[in-house]
Amino acid sequence: MTTMWRRVLVALSLVGAAGAALAIDYRSISVPAAILYDAPSQQGKKLYLIKAQTPIEVVVRLDGWFKVRDAEGTLAWVESRHVSERRMLVVTAPQAEIRLADKPEASVLAELDKWVAVEFIEPASPGWAKVRHRDGATGYVRSTQVWGL
Repeated sequence: MTTMWRRVLVALSLVGAAGAALAIDYRSISVPAAILYDAPSQQGKKLYLIKAQTPIEVVVRLDGWFKVRDAEGTLAWVESRHVSERRMLVVTAPQAEIRLADKPEASVLAELDKWVAVEFIEPASPGWAKVRHRDGATGYVRSTQVWGL
């Protein structure tokens, strides 16, 4: 193999690794309430509590700790044992609708207030996500009305 081809293969592998590194890791809180800290230690300053099913974005991983971002952009540390891989979304618009189909003219199944969490099921057509509300309503929500995608 020539030196040029080796360089091309190395460059392509670096691009692939960078793409994987840029993947956003959304999870949710798995306990009734978890403490968020300013440092990865129980001796750190306690910032606030975050409730179960709240979606978070994991931005840094350390042994036993995750540095996370919430829907408001706040960064803090949480013990990794309080985090689930379950994907949740939270309504960030003043109100969101769960619709029967991923179309703006589809029937509304449920109306959701700001900060209500729903389970993310799967991506839908561009600009939509399939979700399930804790009361059982399953349908589609606009991606501009929620955080955690």
